[in-house]
Amino acid sequence: MSFINNWLRSDIQAISAYHVPASDDMVKLDAMESPFPLPDALIGQYLAYLAEANLNRYPNPGADELQQTLRELMNIPAEFGVLLGNGSDELIQLLALACETGDTILSIEPSFVMYGMIAKFTRLNYQGVNLNDDFEIDLSATLSAIETHNPKLIFIAYPNNPTGNAFDRSAIEVIITSTNAMVVLDEAYYAYAEDSFLGDIAQYPNLVLLRTVSKIGFAGLRLGLLIGSKGTVAELDKLRLPYNINTLTQVSANFLLQEKDEIDKNAKAILVERANLSSALKAIDGLIIYPSQANFILFKAPSANALFDYLKDNKVLIKNLSSAPNLDNCLRVTVGSAEENTLFIKLVKAYYD
Repeated sequence: MSFINNWLRSDIQAISAYHVPASDDMVKLDAMESPFPLPDALIGQYLAYLAEANLNRYPNPGADELQQTLRELMNIPAEFGVLLGNGSDELIQLLALACETGDTILSIEPSFVMYGMIAKFTRLNYQGVNLNDDFEIDLSATLSAIETHNPKLIFIAYPNNPTGNAFDRSAIEVIITSTNAMVVLDEAYYAYAEDSFLGDIAQYPNLVLLRTVSKIGFAGLRLGLLIGSKGTVAELDKLRLPYNINTLTQVSANFLLQEKDEIDKNAKAILVERANLSSALKAIDGLIIYPSQANFILFKAPSANALFDYLKDNKVLIKNLSSAPNLDNCLRVTVGSAEENTLFIKLVKAYYD
């Protein structure tokens, strides 16, 4: 047996690493990224702005300027605190580290896989509660699980990944008020949703939100944020590693995220393309299309594995979820540009003809 097998925790050896498929030379519609690159008109200004970065010095420890930029972009009230992370994943891990060993994280399923993975990394228990057949929260089952398992953290993606729907608001409100757990609403897709709990943070002391800039055009920055009461954020900040937001991310985000009109324009374009893509998929016999308030669409397809392989062979990469629990024959496609979506639909039609 090798050194690492003797040394490494057995529960870590038993899990698989998060898999990111190769995507060179592919039309990439698998990862909920924005299809819009930086406008040519901004590239020169952006590079000049980067040139002013002092890379020989540590980053601003609190990323103060960036915090203000994000507050203005997302209309975050001044009375709330903001904690920045190297992507939302770091903030999920930070919340888990705040728990006692053996505490329980609860979430609905199917949902974002990192909730369960990070629970394992941090020696916490994980409890999933299945959504109903319409991918809505089973409130009775969820409340029962809360009573039985007494979770320390409850994660709910709103809208949900990979199903795309935003759950019934009243059900979430009942969950928040039913528990002493911290309820974390993951609003990664806030820019494409009809509702947000941002204004509810003051009402519920056990509520925090997660957001990210990854879905609005800046996945490469790896920048997430947690929004909560100032007291909650001050305590959680003790767990943040020093200088966790590097200088290039801070400088880039300070420049790029001030282009609010451009960001809003791109979000509106994705909403239009989402509607077009959904309509085109619904017109193909045999497909079941699920409603989405995110920048992707989940659909059920006959012979989903074969369709996925056909698309991949034709240089279009989507997400194959067909082997995941409760997602038999389901695939997820990111809303791309009009050209990318047209190619995707053309190939799906060709496969079933």
